[in-house]
Formats: sequence, C-alpha cells, structure tokens
Amino acid sequence: MVIVEETPKIPTQDQEKLTEEIERLYTNLSILGWNIEACEAIAPYTLRINTLKKEKGIKILAHSYQTADIIFGVADIVGDSLALAKRATEIEEDTILLCGVDFMAETVKILNPEKNVFVPSKGRDCTLADSITGEDVRKLKEKHPGAPVVCYVNTTAEVKAESDICCTSANAQKIIESLESDTVIYLPDENMGKNLAEITGKNIITWRGYCRTHHALTTNRLEKLLKDPNVKTFAHLECRPEIIQSVDLHGGTGDMNKLAAESSNGDKILFLTEQGFIDRMKIEYPDLKFSDSHMICVSMKRNDIFSVYKIVENLTLENKIELDEEIRKKAYKAVKRMLKY
Repeated sequence: MVIVEETPKIPTQDQEKLTEEIERLYTNLSILGWNIEACEAIAPYTLRINTLKKEKGIKILAHSYQTADIIFGVADIVGDSLALAKRATEIEEDTILLCGVDFMAETVKILNPEKNVFVPSKGRDCTLADSITGEDVRKLKEKHPGAPVVCYVNTTAEVKAESDICCTSANAQKIIESLESDTVIYLPDENMGKNLAEITGKNIITWRGYCRTHHALTTNRLEKLLKDPNVKTFAHLECRPEIIQSVDLHGGTGDMNKLAAESSNGDKILFLTEQGFIDRMKIEYPDLKFSDSHMICVSMKRNDIFSVYKIVENLTLENKIELDEEIRKKAYKAVKRMLKY
C-alpha cells in the first residue's frame, strides 16, 4: 500500500463538486457496506484523480479484480484481460494507466508502442507469469517440434514473443479448437490446460504453473461456500479440474459477466473467482444475489486508490512499462492473433 502523507486539498470553489463526489461514491459503494464516512475519506482522492486525468490526457483501465473504489471511483474502462486488450487499441489519449498487474500493462504496451503505459504499483509477483521464461518456452518447442504454442495472457512479453498465439480464459477454448494440430502446448496454467484438454478432447502439453488464488480453492473449501443448494455455481478455468467437474458452469470472467446480465431478478449465483469481480457484480446487478468467494489476489490488491492518486499526480519512470522492441514485435504477432477471437 502507498502511504499518502497529505489528503489532496480541494479549493473552496470546488466544495460542491466534492459533495457530489461523496454522494456518487456512496451510491455505488454502499451496496458493499461502505458508510458515508468512508466515502468522505476517499472522495478528495477520486475527485483529484478524475480532474488530473483529464488535464494530463490519461485514460485509466482497470481489471475486474481491482477494488471497487478504483473500478467505480476513477476507472474509464473496466473489464477482463481480453476486453482491456481490445479497448486499449481504441484509446486516443497518449497515456494509459493500467490498474492491474504488470503483464496486463505489458500487453497494452505491446499493442500500443507509441503510448506511455504506467501501472500504479509495479512488481512481479503473479505466480503464473513468474512461473515460466522465454527460455523455458524454447526448450518446450525443441522437445515437442511442430506443436503450436498457446500462451495464456498471464505471461510476460518475453513468453508471448516465443508463442504462436496468446489467449485469455474467454477465448482459450475457441483458439485451441481452431488449431489443426491435435497436440497443443498450453502454458503456463496447468489447471486450465488440463481443463481445456477435457473440454476440447485435444492432447494438451502443460506447464507446471498455477494461479495461487484459484488453485487454493479445494473441494473442501467449496463445500463450505455452498450453503444454499439453489445457488448456481460458475468456476473460473484456472480452478482445479475437480472443481470444474463439480460446478454448473465454467469459463472466464467475461462469461460470468454475461451470465449475470442474462439472469433473472433474485437468482442466486456463486462465482468462483477473485472477490473483486463479485463486488463489481453486486454493484452492477443489485437485483441478483451473489455469494462471496473470499478468494483474494494479493497481486491485484497491490494497487489501491492512493497509489493511483500518486502516479496520476506524478508519472514517475519507475512505474512506466518499457519493452525491448524486438521482443515487443514478436509478442505483437501472438497478441494480435488473439484479438481475432
């Protein structure tokens, strides 16, 4: 967490705007239990961020796993990895602030080399992205010549550069089924690779990488979450195969969002994914009844409203995403192919 020494001072002439900002935040966040005092505490930050981003030409993108005060307080675009990658190519502003983890910001930079891309809090601690290197991919290709390499978006630019096509949880099945080869190298999420092998019927060579948040969900934990037999269960493909086999539906957060949009008032839903997404759904679909997963990604939660404020106030080089141009160009081919699906 970033420590902010002083709350932004709001000019006297903007006090009415501050009051409106408090009311706006409370309208959204009270659904999650935020009281008016909590909204009063962060309103000077969100108001200042929203003012500065317009003055400096900054567009803020936020992944669905971010906290609700970022998503509903300052984000311009919110979505899963695929949606953010696609929307990033449509941005007119010269500067993009990606509220997520580093590999997501790298993907934005791969697609927008001319843009200045920043993250609120930089740090490599995604267990998937950190589990594999470009050299590991080269060795896999030598061991399995001719097998196409599909890399999950949760990878570094270096790994994407060594892959044939990138994917997200939203389009992984479509991409693997579209490949002519019956044998596919899928990396780095072993759980997702095994789940996709079961779904597609293809021989999928996996890598021993896991999302610590989704892999931590066991069948014992799932039983404790299922307190109501009438709850519809939907698990993220990063979950263990035994979890996927025991739920009603599976897919990515984009698929989950679609289910929420198509559900009827009063429907009970348990999304087995990061809690931030569920909080977002609670606010966007107040007539549905969402159970909490209590699944927290500490890498995503490294960002907070204060770190966003500090970087918007001062775009420091240490928070800027820079890529080797040769690696970026090679990675671009894999990411660009992904956007067709």
